[in-house]
Amino acid sequence: MKHIAILGASGSIGQQALDVIREHQDQFKLVAFSVGKNVAYAQNIIKEFKPELVSVQNAEDIDKLKHLDVEVEYGEEGLMRVATYSKSDLLLNSIIGSIGLKPTMAAIESGIDIGLANKETLVVAGELIMRRAKEKRVQIIPVDSEHSAIFQCLNGESKKHVNKLIITASGGSFRDLTREDLKKVTVEDALNHPNWSMGQKITIDSATMMNKGLEVIEAKWLFDLNVDQIETVLHKESIIHSMVEFNDTSVIAQLGTPDMRTPIQYAFTYPDRLPRDAEKLNLAQIGQLNFKEMDWQRFKCIRFAYDAIKIGGTMPVVLNAVNEVAVSKFLNNEISFLEIEAMIEKEMKSHQVIEHPDLDTILNIDAAYKSKDYGV
Repeated sequence: MKHIAILGASGSIGQQALDVIREHQDQFKLVAFSVGKNVAYAQNIIKEFKPELVSVQNAEDIDKLKHLDVEVEYGEEGLMRVATYSKSDLLLNSIIGSIGLKPTMAAIESGIDIGLANKETLVVAGELIMRRAKEKRVQIIPVDSEHSAIFQCLNGESKKHVNKLIITASGGSFRDLTREDLKKVTVEDALNHPNWSMGQKITIDSATMMNKGLEVIEAKWLFDLNVDQIETVLHKESIIHSMVEFNDTSVIAQLGTPDMRTPIQYAFTYPDRLPRDAEKLNLAQIGQLNFKEMDWQRFKCIRFAYDAIKIGGTMPVVLNAVNEVAVSKFLNNEISFLEIEAMIEKEMKSHQVIEHPDLDTILNIDAAYKSKDYGV
């Protein structure tokens, strides 16, 4: 029996992780979790899974859960309690945003293995996180479908034989639109992803291609490769989740239906596998798979991400923080879709980079850009 803690249990990844636990109750036990403001959903989780520790966002919600015979915490301290809960064998960090950074580091310090679905942790502090995980002998198991695919392709292989990683991208909601078309798109249009069921922020990031740019930065730190060894390619079917090209020209790919429960379950079971009662891949029925070269002029955000990681230092922190603000403003109808790119580009051009930042510097810069008045 593996004991699981989940940060972000009410989000898309968190809910699908609960499906995995529900399907394999003889293998997994939910012992702790966090939610934001969705207290009603938290009540349902507590009643079904009977965890020992719960964290909510606001103090006033504690009394709504205490009668359910569970320990309740709140705020940042609550997230840290869940992340470091001594009875858990694995922490699934599926919080959206850089708020997931400190709990990830805390779990590492506590020696708890991590299933990582929080992109921003490695985007803003990948060097620090991976170095400390290695020192503490903590496993960081990727949950994103693309990184899970690479992780699986590299099983039993030596890094010295890797030529490059090839990360696939569906192209998101607007993959067939021109930049002129993008001037008129709405929030509702952007949230209509053709393949995946994801949260709002990640769905918008997929439409701008920032999601793929963040994955490139993640992959650099997860697999300890030069960013020039990481390629992206458009693949609208989302069947091949990523590939690895080796120095003998062999390419190994991981394929599957677009279902996040598969990489979540693999993170829970690694290095073993369990059966899944789910749709199986039928290539004959699909008929064909399509690929296109990534257009960096059409999808500017992916270029910003490559630029940020090549510049290094605090530039990825700025990229991530401004993107979070810009996506929020777009979702609130305060800016247009293309203004997301404009905000990011402007702030990256004006930022004075700090090399090799420590954790406090990263957090301070992140907070400064998120509280900044952008005048839009």
